[in-house]
Amino acid sequence: MASPKLFRKIFIANRGEVAVRIANTCDALGITPVFAASTADVHAHYLEGREKVLLGPSRASESYLNFENVIQGAKQKGCTAIHPGWGFLAENHRFAAMCETHGLTFIGPPAHVMRLMGTKSPAKKAMKRGGLTLIPGSDGVLPDVKAAKEVAKEIGYPVLIKAEAGGGGRGMRIAASDKEIESAFDDASAEALAAFGDGRVYLEKLIEGGRHIEIQLMADKYGNAVHIGERDCTVQRNHQKLIEESPAPTLSDAERKKALEAAVQSTIAIGYVGAGTMEFLMDHEGTLRFMEMNTRLQVEHSVSEIRSGLDLVAEQIRVAAGLPLSWKQEDITLDGHAIECRINAEDPTEGFKPSPGKIENWSPPKEVNGELRVDTHACTGYVVPPQYDSLIAKVITKGADRNKTIKKMIDALEGFDVGGIKTTISFHRKVLGNDDFKSNNYHTGSIPGQ
Repeated sequence: MASPKLFRKIFIANRGEVAVRIANTCDALGITPVFAASTADVHAHYLEGREKVLLGPSRASESYLNFENVIQGAKQKGCTAIHPGWGFLAENHRFAAMCETHGLTFIGPPAHVMRLMGTKSPAKKAMKRGGLTLIPGSDGVLPDVKAAKEVAKEIGYPVLIKAEAGGGGRGMRIAASDKEIESAFDDASAEALAAFGDGRVYLEKLIEGGRHIEIQLMADKYGNAVHIGERDCTVQRNHQKLIEESPAPTLSDAERKKALEAAVQSTIAIGYVGAGTMEFLMDHEGTLRFMEMNTRLQVEHSVSEIRSGLDLVAEQIRVAAGLPLSWKQEDITLDGHAIECRINAEDPTEGFKPSPGKIENWSPPKEVNGELRVDTHACTGYVVPPQYDSLIAKVITKGADRNKTIKKMIDALEGFDVGGIKTTISFHRKVLGNDDFKSNNYHTGSIPGQ
């Protein structure tokens, strides 16, 4: 029987930095990338000389989120696989199933696994069976406010009301009393319905002062899975990650080993295929409690790549094509310490107000192989559109230890020159230079130096 071969052409159903990231790996593998584009992006410099398909207007619902247009664009260009990147259709199990129906390989997990992990209550039950520790909360979706009050009384306030089908901080409200839980329930449900088309919510104990830890995983179709270490993503604003690092500086070796092994076994147990990330909240006792699994490539996958020297996008493509994992766990070596800063087109002095517009000058720090990496789609003259996510670059540094890596990142950010728009570079420099960040004296509810 002939062994599976890689795809000849892959349709990149995304835009900006992630589209460029995927295309770079396609180029390295000898695969032709075909780009999706809306009217807001069709003239972007990174599409020059590339095969592309105009999906529709700038509104995402009419372009990047339009199932039919994406499928048609891929088939029109002779692609046999679709890479969704992150955001947009990356975690949409209906789209993944539609790809299969039309003879296209969805570069991600099977649709039924995406569905399982996309709804939080079944996902948590599956992870509990796999041996992971959960955050105390409701045993599934809450039918009404009365049920929410009963669970809150049992586990104690404060609590979080969270969207069953959501993520990214939407459909989430804090309640510290019976009086607050009523409005929190209604507000979270309404926001979840508007954002995800599903107003169901569940409840968890609010773990205050916790750390956000996640584990990078990769699995194939033959029951093999590995981890590529963990990342600390505690520095956040409105549940949006700002700085990520690996290894997690507050995690003990014993807890790390236990969590990594349990995450791998749980990944195998649910029949997962491709890249995925399990997210945890570490409580005051140092216990990692499972929150959710992101069934896609993460923005911060670059942190794991620079520590391991691996190309996670290449491995996604290989396992989607039916090949076994390229590595066993003992083949993976994680060196040094890595930090990533997300550079957004936002003004941190104005409440992180978006700053779209033309970039008059773009001069990023010079990359150093294995030590300094800049992932971006921006350049001088590029116009940042107002319709989409404001991420314009990621800066990743690696050093022998955390202190050396912090210094490298500060130096890199100081060498970054951008004109014409506002960015979060100054914010990152302030955080990294703060004593609380350097000494790990912060949590998900605080930003060092702010």
